[in-house]
Formats: sequence, structure tokens, C-alpha cells
Amino acid sequence: MIEFSTQKNLRFTASRAVCCLVCAVATFFVAAAVTKAQTVSTVAADEKAPYIIEGVNDNDVFGIGRSIIVRGTVKHGAMAFGGDVIVEGVVEGDVAAIGGSVKQLAGSRIGGDVLVIGGTCYHDKNAVERDPSSATVMVAGYEEELRNLMRDPTSLLVARWSLAYLGQRVLSVLFWFVVSLALTAATPGAVSRAVARLQLTVLRVAVIGLLSSIVMVVGVPVALKVLPTALSVVVMITAVLLILVAFLFGRVVIHAATGRFLQRLAGTKRRNSESAALLMGTVFWTAILSLPFIWPIVVGGLMITSLGLALTTRYRTVWKRDRPAADAVI
Repeated sequence: MIEFSTQKNLRFTASRAVCCLVCAVATFFVAAAVTKAQTVSTVAADEKAPYIIEGVNDNDVFGIGRSIIVRGTVKHGAMAFGGDVIVEGVVEGDVAAIGGSVKQLAGSRIGGDVLVIGGTCYHDKNAVERDPSSATVMVAGYEEELRNLMRDPTSLLVARWSLAYLGQRVLSVLFWFVVSLALTAATPGAVSRAVARLQLTVLRVAVIGLLSSIVMVVGVPVALKVLPTALSVVVMITAVLLILVAFLFGRVVIHAATGRFLQRLAGTKRRNSESAALLMGTVFWTAILSLPFIWPIVVGGLMITSLGLALTTRYRTVWKRDRPAADAVI
């Protein structure tokens, strides 16, 4: 269940929430590196013990896999990954918790916004009222899963082999196979052109996808910050739709091209149907994405290639060498 809770400031829209989330995730990895370096802002003590802030702290405060208890004053912000942020004193900046909750106790004050993902937000009735221009964004659900993930990010890379995991892989094969069949039946021309382009100019497609990814990663957050609220929401929605459609279309094209390639290797291309090629490609990439540690790299490569295919599929490819027509048509 996803629940959004906002205060009086109506200008705080989804665009700001996305900015906060992107900054939070980036800060998580930076803070993880800072923790290993044993900086002033974090403590290399027992991970289960809360990080207690007393006195005045002029820096941002991060809790990696642990809760934060603010009893003094934090001049900037406080953020916990896999833990709670409990404010008993003063936090003059923003407060965020991913895989945890934010609790503002009696007599405490939070000067900025509050972002909670996978937890709850508690505000004591005797706590100091926050500025009307500040806002609270809360996405509830999967608190335990997010907490465990934030405390041990490497668990995301390791495949946990079980009957449930194997069942998920089988469902993934069925889902992508059905999607591939539906999309090739609905837009055979677009899929055929994309397969031909992928076979002949894969490096060019990858470069275009990489450049477009860089533009989106850099340009969208800047647009969300600079543009007015209404335009920033349009930019955000457009970017999300482009990513979803490109990944969907690109995966189907890659499945088709891979299936044709596997059929040629087996020497049975002319006897196998297009459905068999799609199934072979789907099974192949599902197996690759099930491998531990390397699957994030594979997902990144698929995303970049998919963006390149989506942006170039309208242009026809000129064949540079003779090939049977069946190789280019799904």
C-alpha cells in the first residue's frame, strides 16, 4: 500500500519527492563510503546501537544500518538507511528515513521537509509545529524488506536459491514471453527494423543509448529543479514513460535477436518458429539475470541498449552484407 501525506504547502509535488529520493539514494552510497573512512559524521561502533547526537552538530548526519537519536541540535539534515530517525532535540534541515520511520517527540523541532520510504511518520502533539512551507512525503509498505536491504545492500546482488525464487524465475519467463508475443504481433514492422539495426549497428545503438542515459540522468534532475512545478511534473512523467516503454520494447527486440542467434548456432533456424525464437531468447536472458553479482551490470546494459533501440527504431537500416530476409524479420 502506498500512502501520501502532505501538509499545507501545495507546491510540494511529486517532482520534489523524486529529487529527494534521488538525492537520498546517491547520499546512501556516498555515506557508505564515508562510513568506511571513519569520518566525523558517523561512528564505526556496533551497527545495532543507535547513533546518538548530543550537543551541536554542524554537519549532515547519516545512519547506515542503524537508527539516529537527535538529542542536541543538528544544523543541517539527518538521514537513516535501515533505521529510524528519532528527534528529541532540533534538526534545522530535512529529515529522511529509508527502511525506517521518523519520530518527532515532544518538545522537538524539525525545520525542513520529511521523507519516509517504507515506514511511518510520528508527530507528537506536544512537538513544535513545523513551518507551513515544509512538507511530509510518506511511502508506506515493505518496511522490513527495505530495512534489511539498507542494512545489507550486498544481499540485493546475491541470489537466494529456493523454490520461491525458482518460481519467480519461471513466472518471469512466462511474463516476458507473453509480452514478446503480444508486441511482435502488434508491431511486427518496428520489431523487425529494430532487430535488423541491432544485428548490424549494435555499437551505434549502444552509444546512442548511453548518451541518452547520461542526458536523462543529468538533465531530468536539473529540469525538476529549474522549471516551474507544472512543467517539472510533465518532464518527470515523460522521462518515466520513456524509460518504461524503451525497456519493454528493447527487451522484446533483444529476446528476438538472441533467439534467432541461438537458432543459427543450433542450425535449426528454418525449422523453428518465431515463437520458439522468442522463448529461447526469453529463457536465455532470464537465466543471465538470475546470476548473482553480475545482474545489475546486465540490467544496465539492457537499459542502455533498449534506449538506443527505442530512439532509432523509426529509421530504416541499410543492409551492408547479404543475408537471408528471414534473419531480419521476426
